[in-house]
Amino acid sequence: MADRRAEENVVSGQPTQKTIADFDPAPKPKRNKYALACAMLASMTSILLGYDIGVMSGAAIFIKDDLHISDVQVEVLVGILNLYSLIGSAAAGRTSDWIGRRYTIVLAGAIFFAGSLLMGFATNYSFLMFGRFVAGIGVGYALMIAPVYTAEVSPASSRGFLTSFADVGLFVCFWRVS
Repeated sequence: MADRRAEENVVSGQPTQKTIADFDPAPKPKRNKYALACAMLASMTSILLGYDIGVMSGAAIFIKDDLHISDVQVEVLVGILNLYSLIGSAAAGRTSDWIGRRYTIVLAGAIFFAGSLLMGFATNYSFLMFGRFVAGIGVGYALMIAPVYTAEVSPASSRGFLTSFADVGLFVCFWRVS
């Protein structure tokens, strides 16, 4: 019908008038539910760090009394996770290239779980530090690979939004546990 009106206007010599249908913007792309689910699950790995920091800050008093350690040892115990996670994040790139991003996230969770078990069964300071080391490696893996995996499965239109979930998960978990 628009073509007929355009022809009529050309024949009559009057300028062509556009209708509202001519100005409709392109339809918005559908939200990719799979990418949203993957981003939500991958961002939960950042909860590992927030949970560990929050729990360790509350447990430090009881650990100090139970293991009879000094204030300096408690400070090192609580703060060393950041240093240990550097080792995990350095190894995460090669590992994810070798076994894939998704399996590296699973590996990060397994490593963190093993470290948590070691810390839970620790009977002395050195055993506790070894468990902290293993947990730190798992946290480093998770914090490095989760945003990369999310960016790879996300469509370009929502990539920035979805990759920010990891930071939000870290903040919310740390705020709620502390």
